[in-house]
Formats: sequence, C-alpha cells, structure tokens
Amino acid sequence: MPDLPSPQDATEAALFSECWDAVLSYADLCTSGSAAAAQLAREAFAQGIREVRAAEAGTVRGTGRRSSRLPRIPLLLTAVRGTAAAWEEAGQGHRLDPDLRLWLHSDRAARYTGPPLERPVALRALRDLQRADAELLWLAEAEALPLPLVARRLGLDPETAAEELDQVRGLFRDRCHRNHLDSPMDAECRSYARLLDAVTRSPASDTPDDLSRHLATCAPCAEAAACLRLHDGGLPGALVGGVVGWGGLAYLERRRRAAEVRLGTGHRDGADPEHGDPADGTAGARLARHGLLAAAVLVSGLALTVSLMPFGDTDAESAVRPDTDRRSVTGPGLPPPTASAGAPSPSASAADPSGTPAGPRKPSAEHTPDRDEPAPEPQGTSSATATVAPAPAPGGPPSCRVAYDLVNQWPDGFQATVTVTTHEPLDSWRVGFSFRDGQRVRQMWDATASQDGSRVTATAADYNRTVPAGAELAFGFLASWRGTNSPPSDFTLNGRPCAKA
Repeated sequence: MPDLPSPQDATEAALFSECWDAVLSYADLCTSGSAAAAQLAREAFAQGIREVRAAEAGTVRGTGRRSSRLPRIPLLLTAVRGTAAAWEEAGQGHRLDPDLRLWLHSDRAARYTGPPLERPVALRALRDLQRADAELLWLAEAEALPLPLVARRLGLDPETAAEELDQVRGLFRDRCHRNHLDSPMDAECRSYARLLDAVTRSPASDTPDDLSRHLATCAPCAEAAACLRLHDGGLPGALVGGVVGWGGLAYLERRRRAAEVRLGTGHRDGADPEHGDPADGTAGARLARHGLLAAAVLVSGLALTVSLMPFGDTDAESAVRPDTDRRSVTGPGLPPPTASAGAPSPSASAADPSGTPAGPRKPSAEHTPDRDEPAPEPQGTSSATATVAPAPAPGGPPSCRVAYDLVNQWPDGFQATVTVTTHEPLDSWRVGFSFRDGQRVRQMWDATASQDGSRVTATAADYNRTVPAGAELAFGFLASWRGTNSPPSDFTLNGRPCAKA
C-alpha cells in the first residue's frame, strides 16, 4: 500500500486535508468495506497528487505545453474511479461494490475513457473553464460549501462572489452547449440540439412532447439537457455525474451531509463571522437558545398533560411515556441510573440493551415501541418515572469486537475509521468511545457524531441502522489533536462494552 505523499508547503497541506476527505468519501462508496476504502483512497490519492503536481509544473508528458485539466478534487475523484478499474482488471474486484463492478464493464464506463468528443459534456465543459472558475463552480455546487467560505478560499471578494458564480454557471452552460454540438450524433439528435438549447434557457418554456420523448430514449441528449437547464436545481447532479460517473448522486449527498455536520460543529474553516457562521458563536448561541426554549415548551406541555390525568390509569400513563426503543434514556457512554431512579418496568427489563428483544415475550399495553423510530437523544437527567433498561453486568461477556484504524495524520488533524463486529442482531446502534488527549471530532460519515468532553457517541444513519448478527458496522471521522494522539478507549455498543479486535 503506497504511503500518502507529503505536503510541500502549508498551502498544500491545507489542500491535502480537504481533498483527502473527498477522496475517502468516494472511495468508501466504491468499495465493500472500510479497509478496502482506505487502501483505494491511498492509492488514488498518491496517483492523483502526482498528476496535479505535474500539471501545475506546466508540463504534459511528451508535449511540453500546459493543458487544461480538472480542478484538484474532481481530478482526484477520477483517480479513484481509475484505480478501481485497475483493481477490477488485476483480479481484486471482490473488494469493490458489486454495482460498481457491473458499471465498469458497461458502455457507460467506456465513455469516460473513450474518444474525447464522446465523453460526457459536463466533464469536457469543466475542463474548458479557467482554473479559478472551475474551482469556484465545483466547491459551490458539488462540495456544497457556503459561498462566503468558497470566496475566502479562492481569494475572491465575498460581496461579489454570488455574481461571479452566476457568471461561471453561464460560462459552464455555454461550454456544455458547444461541446454537445461538437459531439458525434445522428440526424435526429442534431435536429433537436438547437431546440434543446432554446427550451432550457428559460424556466417558463414548455418542453415539446416530441423533444420529451427523445430525451427519454437518448442518454447523451438527456445529459446535455441537465447541464443546460440551470434553473431547476439539477446542476450539481449533472456536474458530479458527468465528472465521476458511477455513484455521482450518492457522493453529492454525502458531501452535503458532511458540509452540514462540519459547519454545524463550528469547524474553523467553515466560520463566516459576517454571516453568523457557527465558528464565531453567534449562530450557535441563537440555535442553542431556540432549542432550549422549544424544549422548555415541550416539557411544560407534557407536565401539564400528566397533571390532568387520573393516577393509576396505566393506559393513559403509557400514552405520555417517552418511547425509549428499549434503550436506557441515559444513552451510551453516560452513567447508568442509580437505585433512587426507580425500578424499571417489566417490559423494559425484558429488553436487551442493544435494541433487540432478549427472547419471546407477550405484547404489553404499557409499552409498545415503534421499531422504526430512532432512539431519542438524551434530554437532561432521567426522572424517577422514566422507563430504563437494566445496566449490563460489569463482568459480563463483551457483545462486540471493535477495530480502530488511524488512516492518516497531519500536524493538527487526523482521519480514522472504526469497525465494530456485533455478536447480536441490531435494529439500531450507537457506538461510544473516549479520547485521552483532548481530541475533537470535526466531521463523521456513515454515522452522526456528538461529543461531550472526551466522550464521543456515533449514532447510526438511516441507511445502516440494521446489522445482522456476526456482521460489521463501520464509520469514519476527521478530528483535531495537539501534542499526543492516543487511540480512543472504552468502546461500547448500545451501552455494552466492546472488546478490541
């Protein structure tokens, strides 16, 4: 496995951190496990950085001239796709996603490496743009970064960045239209080319029925239509799909979630003091105040409802009792309730803390949780009337095995993956662990992160909540560190301890 290249200066080090995150995100989509994703990302990143440096040095192999090229991130993403294709040819396809393997053997994949005039128009148009314009378009549309942040990174005036982005969108559209006309096409496609340009210029234009039928059966013309129509919000999907091909929309969704998480946790790169970004504390303070007010109103309403109910009515009592999905209301990583908190109800005692029933039991009118509903986040301290699951026995056998992999590390940050093998089936999961040296999680994928002091909790996403017995769940994250970067400890799965693999 090749080592990651070393940054040549501070500017390149900052770019490495941003680009590596994107590369790993796409590599994770392309592979069948976190270990394979890390290796694919390393190989593709090393290859892509060599290409970037060669292009920035002003040379192209065998020509001695400067060529148009993709911006850094899309160039590295195409390196991931190319490395995955090399894996497939070398007999390592079993480490790739099965759908990607089918795509690599299809005519759609051949378009990205075939004759230049037959490649997707979005890919060709992005190459035709000036480097600064292409960077602006990709960071704002594909990486979903706030425009003030993009402006600062590219040295643009934040006051005029929106106007510049609109101009770049127009330039991109013009390049797409020109490349579509230059593409080899049959007589029917050429007859619709100018009509397609006219229809997509205005949001008020209706698409003629014959053109709609043609777009439904002609993939190249449909791709061109998506790039030419800038007013319906489809530009990001057309841009990313045209550049990376397979998994473009999934990558786009991951990048949007990653941007939301990073900016929501107040990452310093996402700070925008003039617009109240989380890093300056103003937006965070407002959100915290609004959240507290909403919580206070909700709790007051529940308390009023309980006070108006007759005591001893179990049906009414169950109507207002919070649905704990058979997990402790204290959540993983927090101390279990003390004896003064009251004895748990029979239905809660029969539940396994991992979220699955410990054995057959009869339905109870007192507590009928919805299995599809995620567990509520901890809200303050638990009350004496709350239904809680029994704490696991301190000396009980571990319910899981965990592997922690430090994928990459730089002077003030690092990237790691956590892989947990569960011994029991799960319909939802939370993994907790503790840092020793003040590390702070900045961004997490394939799970939602929360951190209280040194304790980190990773909660399952909607698409990976269910895990069969003996299977693995995995997630990755970026974090900051200073001085020492010891691996985390005290891993738990749904509140039960995990053994290290």
